[in-house]
Amino acid sequence: MDNDIIEHLKTLHTSAIDARNGYEEALEDAEGKGLTPLFRDMIALHHGNAEELAGMLINAGETADDSGSFMSVVHRTIMSVRSLFDGLDGSVLPGLIDGEKRNLSKYDDALKAAAASPGVASTLTAQRAKIGEKITLMEQQNAAYEAAH
Repeated sequence: MDNDIIEHLKTLHTSAIDARNGYEEALEDAEGKGLTPLFRDMIALHHGNAEELAGMLINAGETADDSGSFMSVVHRTIMSVRSLFDGLDGSVLPGLIDGEKRNLSKYDDALKAAAASPGVASTLTAQRAKIGEKITLMEQQNAAYEAAH
């Protein structure tokens, strides 16, 4: 596997861990209310993606760093502060949607690099599609939240 693909896989892996960590903080702060089911779904999605990406990195002879990045701290802090002031209700959806759309663009970049590696491209395409489905769901939830408020 070429270095460009490996670097993209590392970026996606770190992003998945950061996102999972942020949703874990949100789940804890939600205390079983509000968007708890969404947070659980997103934790599972990003955890699964991180595991798959880690496997691909390990198969390429790389180390999969499970510590995430500074963005994990940022995501956790944002969720904690939001929960203190607003609670973690539908008002957080636009930020979550924006973050997930940024993840999609990282997948787009990685897919360009992985065009010559069908196995990698197939996995990334499937992961990207799952995130896209969740974005659609969040956009529907956001529209319903906005209509009610």
